[in-house]
Amino acid sequence: MGKRIVFPRASEVEIEEFEVQKPNDRQVLVETVNSLISPGTETAWLNALPNTPMTFPQHPGYSNTGVISAIGKEVTKVQVGDKVFSAQPHATHILCDESVVSKFPSSLSFENATFTYLVEIALQGVRKARIELGEATVVIGLGLVGQLALQLVKLCGALPSIGADFLENRVSLAKKLGADYVINAQKVDLAEEVKALTDGRGASVVIDATGSPQAPSMAVKLARRFGRIVLLGSTRGETNFNFYSVHTEGITVIGAHTSTRPYTDSSPGLWPPVEERALAFKLLSQGKLVVEDLVTMRMPYTEAKRAYKMLAESKNTVTGILLNWK
Repeated sequence: MGKRIVFPRASEVEIEEFEVQKPNDRQVLVETVNSLISPGTETAWLNALPNTPMTFPQHPGYSNTGVISAIGKEVTKVQVGDKVFSAQPHATHILCDESVVSKFPSSLSFENATFTYLVEIALQGVRKARIELGEATVVIGLGLVGQLALQLVKLCGALPSIGADFLENRVSLAKKLGADYVINAQKVDLAEEVKALTDGRGASVVIDATGSPQAPSMAVKLARRFGRIVLLGSTRGETNFNFYSVHTEGITVIGAHTSTRPYTDSSPGLWPPVEERALAFKLLSQGKLVVEDLVTMRMPYTEAKRAYKMLAESKNTVTGILLNWK
């Protein structure tokens, strides 16, 4: 029997058993080693926040790494023993079509590879911003996706790269990971600080990675004339603010949900998932993105209930939690 995390009802986390099936001709069976909880999305779904399915039971998770333990007779892309990533739920075993799993470089650890899909999410949002060398860029909201986005904008040539959050632990982490400037918006006026850091003009690019319905109105205050605002975080609630300043300042607002990527053909600013995943593997395996410091705790999957509780209630101390399935 396998075991997996389930949300049986809103705000409830359990571990349930399920029967592990053998793969059919095109399927593979993966034995999980690690999975990463995506704090924003998974706690939002758990608590049935706005713009989530609000249907239960749910089997959460989309950051799974493991080893292929069995394959169907028509499988050609992977073989038994391969280390693979998949955007599949938290479970001891994953049974899926071979197209769903991706073999990752041997130099990449199971733990670091769990960040692959979160890197993809950040990548497609940063890519849509079309950052030019020397453009001042602000990332507001420094959870896992925001921290990754802040590293990526610097790789794209943002100058300065500026991070902002209300939590001091996230601010300190962003400083450690190389942001040019980081602002604790709880202590100072964020708009005034950004103006001071950009010679009074404001940021060319503002990336909202918060998911807060109040954040877009702040993003408008941070953007310069003809700036771009990228909505990277999934907003959980209604946003009400006067769009007149967007209109008069010529500001562009860009929706950047990961589902808005093209399925196959690539174009400037829009890469398909398969190419973005390949790049994520390169960035992670070559150390271009630092993710080790984003892991606050490592816990056995049996402590999943405590893990979700900590992510929801201890944001001032906990950023990321890795689950161990062995």
